[in-house]
Order: sequence, then C-alpha cells, then structure tokens
Amino acid sequence: MATDQLPDLEGRFDDAPLDRPQHHLDASDLPPPKPLRNTLERLEELDDDAVLVQTNDRRPQHLYPRLEERGYSYETVEDGDGAITVIWQD
Repeated sequence: MATDQLPDLEGRFDDAPLDRPQHHLDASDLPPPKPLRNTLERLEELDDDAVLVQTNDRRPQHLYPRLEERGYSYETVEDGDGAITVIWQD
C-alpha cells in the first residue's frame, strides 16, 4: 500500500474521530523498532486535530504505552494479515 493511500476505515472503528484530517503511515514492512520510532516521529509533525492511521503487520503492542505516556488515544482493528491503528489527541 502506498504511504499516501489510506485503507478503508468506514464502519470499522468505534471511537476513532475519523472526521478529522487523516495521515497514513504504512509500517507493515518495517523491521522493529522502526514502526514505533517512525510513528512517534510522525505524530510530532501532525497538527493536534489530525489523526494518524498506521497499518502494520500486527498490533503495535509496544507502541501503546508510549502513546498513553504522551496523551494520545488510539484504536486498533485487525485487518486480514495485519492491523490498522488510528491515533489521535483528545
């Protein structure tokens, strides 16, 4: 999936604010710890009203505590062989 091409999110999330501007990060082919590092760096670049949509080959378990420490909310859904996580500031 191209980095600028968002996956279909319609009806898949309960809490994620999908009405905000969305940015995508495809971390599915990156070896650890690049998905975690790239996601945190990308979040620092985004406006507070934007959401980051991260696609990965699995749930980013190591990312969740880092997000919570920084005050981000997130929601992850399984997507075939991977996972999609939407990350946002409240």
